[in-house]
Amino acid sequence: MDLGEAGDSPWGDVPSQSTSSPTTFSQEESSSKTQDAESSQQSQSSLKSPGARGSRGPIRRLVAQPTKLEAVDDPLGPLGPLGANAGPGADAQADEPPVPPQKEQMVIRTTMPQPPAPKRAGPADPHHIDDEEFDRPAGPRAPPPVQAAQPSPIRTTGQPSVSIEQAAKPSFQITVGDPHKVGDLTSSHIVYSVRTKTTSKGYKQPEFEVKRRYRDFLWLYNTMHGNNPGVVVPPPPEKQALNRFESNFVESRRAALEKMLNKIAAHPTLQHDPDLKLFLESESFNVDVKHKERREPIPGESKGFMGSLGINVGGGSKFVEQDDWFHDRRVYLDALENQLKALMKSMDTMVNQRKAMAEAAGEFSASLHALSTVELSPTLSGPLDALSDLQLTIRDVYDRQAQQDVLTFGITIDEYIRLIGSVKQAFSQRQKAFYSWHSAESELQKRKSAQDKLLRQGRSQQDRLNQVGAEVADAERKVHQARLLFEDMGRLMRAELDRFEREKVEDFKSSVETFLESAVEAQKELIEKWETFLMQLDAEDDETVFYRPPVYQSSDKATGRGDTAVDRARATIDEDSD
Repeated sequence: MDLGEAGDSPWGDVPSQSTSSPTTFSQEESSSKTQDAESSQQSQSSLKSPGARGSRGPIRRLVAQPTKLEAVDDPLGPLGPLGANAGPGADAQADEPPVPPQKEQMVIRTTMPQPPAPKRAGPADPHHIDDEEFDRPAGPRAPPPVQAAQPSPIRTTGQPSVSIEQAAKPSFQITVGDPHKVGDLTSSHIVYSVRTKTTSKGYKQPEFEVKRRYRDFLWLYNTMHGNNPGVVVPPPPEKQALNRFESNFVESRRAALEKMLNKIAAHPTLQHDPDLKLFLESESFNVDVKHKERREPIPGESKGFMGSLGINVGGGSKFVEQDDWFHDRRVYLDALENQLKALMKSMDTMVNQRKAMAEAAGEFSASLHALSTVELSPTLSGPLDALSDLQLTIRDVYDRQAQQDVLTFGITIDEYIRLIGSVKQAFSQRQKAFYSWHSAESELQKRKSAQDKLLRQGRSQQDRLNQVGAEVADAERKVHQARLLFEDMGRLMRAELDRFEREKVEDFKSSVETFLESAVEAQKELIEKWETFLMQLDAEDDETVFYRPPVYQSSDKATGRGDTAVDRARATIDEDSD
């Protein structure tokens, strides 16, 4: 049989004309075996011909990796042009498995030169994305430059984060100012303007202002003490009968009242008291207070909050503290109060001495000025007059420093002396709660004794027995309430005393720092004044250092004297001698 009729392949298969791609080797081997069995009877000699074997031998040697790489570079693909006759190497490639894609092939494909793409019309590309690949060196593409991370403006300008409790807690900013005297001689008093800024939703407006006098602050303190047993309520300054309209006293009282209101508004319990809202917001305060007292009478000192619960408050015997913690705190508060009172006394002595030094400096300045007016030599009268002015400055510095000492350190000492009194009042309320508890227990024992007596008498007095049973149940309820009140008050006072200690450290630290800063500034001012005066004394050759404006002489026809300072001083001396 002629091999030319079947083409170049001895089996008559043309790979280029086959519609199925050689994807698997098992199908090709099975088809080749079937065709071999059909043509084995026809042309066994042709399969063994040296020409056919000679053509397959060298083709198998061409199956190498370089040959495969060159086939990948061929844009027409590894099979050649479609429709063309396959070469003699097609059988050899059919016998070998297809080579999977290699990693280096991907590198070759990505680095192959591509025809330049047309540039898009539009503005210039600042990042050079459309640049031709021929402009850069061969090899992998370098990563684009990355700018350094810039800090976010939101973080730098935003406020520091706070806890949810602090964010939900309303804030208050209360100022007490504009003190002025009102009324006639018999009913004169000082009225203050109370301005409030708050974020609380319980108030009608976020900012408002009312007028209050001292007794209104005192009402607020007493009312809040009755409403919140066990809570340390910041007290107002004490009353003063003498010199209550003096400017320094009015200013110190104003500062103390402002501090009191701000501490009450910052307290987590007291800031929700309805009486505070009434004090800060009511325009007709006196009328509203009268209506409130008519609806809810203020409990007397003997009853208080426990009396409103129907619990009897008795004095009983002397209270003996059973809790060591409260006993130690009571001893500590007594010692602290004594030390603060001694410190306040020393502070008053120092302030009085500063005021005395200021008065002495004023008198010294007047004497120097009088001496400079009678001195004829300008080289001496000028320095004397300058020293007189310097003493006036020293007097002002001493006065200002004495006032600052009272407003910075003295007001803090006085505040904590009064605050210790408020703490002791909370101790007294706890003591009354203890008496109420034991009084309720005694009443319960009496009710139970009466009930047992009736039970021993039998059921002849069933109505009376039912009544006594109800009384016993009511007494047990009161005992339970009194015991819970005493325990809750103890826990509350522990928290209040801890708060007292923290605020005491912060307030005294701030006051001492302000006290020292004001003292340093006062001393620096005095040193600067003295150094300036000494520099003026050292400049003896300069006549303009102690310059005094010229005095134009004008003859006095009536007295015949001039209008110079010397003439006026001499005239004053003559008048005194007469």
